[in-house]
Amino acid sequence: MKFNLQLLIAFFGSLFGFIVMSYLVQAEHLVMFDRVVMDRVQGLDAEGLTAAMKFFTYIGSLKFIVILTIPIFLFLFYVLKLRLEILVFLSVVYIAPILNRLLKLYFHRARPDFNMLIEIGGYSFPSGHAMNAFSFYSILAFLLWRHVPTRMGRIAVILLSTFMIIAIGLSRVYLGVHYPSDIIGGFLASGIWVAAVIWFFQGYKEKLEIPKRAH
Repeated sequence: MKFNLQLLIAFFGSLFGFIVMSYLVQAEHLVMFDRVVMDRVQGLDAEGLTAAMKFFTYIGSLKFIVILTIPIFLFLFYVLKLRLEILVFLSVVYIAPILNRLLKLYFHRARPDFNMLIEIGGYSFPSGHAMNAFSFYSILAFLLWRHVPTRMGRIAVILLSTFMIIAIGLSRVYLGVHYPSDIIGGFLASGIWVAAVIWFFQGYKEKLEIPKRAH
């Protein structure tokens, strides 16, 4: 399989970053960093902002993303006439929560116990919402990119997906249910998974195209 430079950087960069972040979290070297960032983010407290953060945290939930995959599936299948790409989309979106669950069980990091604006249980590292958001919006942007005819349209796809990923991640810190390092860890973990899936997808497509070129 041909591994292009961008995927190589994304995969190994995310892998290296996640390993480093995991070590720092377990060694408790990020306590000050997490507390300072949380204080800054939660210091923006405002009624309207809190409502917005609750909205973003809801649309980053697994329940909402599962519902959202239905119209996306129909769009990819009936409008863009994609078949193999749908399997790529579903494998990224639905396997990411399983990976998150396994990682949380391994690291056993407790959630923040101060300034929580919503009640939630479970472990903290890496953030499930961060993994869900990154997996969903990054793979969707990848699949839509080649079907957007204009440069401005492609830029809009990238900016919108980036905004949603960051907003959902920030909402978890603002609401006090995750440390910033949980969010970064979630993004990096999903980066590994998304890059790996895209690599296999592109490699498989190249194999399918070889017989066509031969004719």
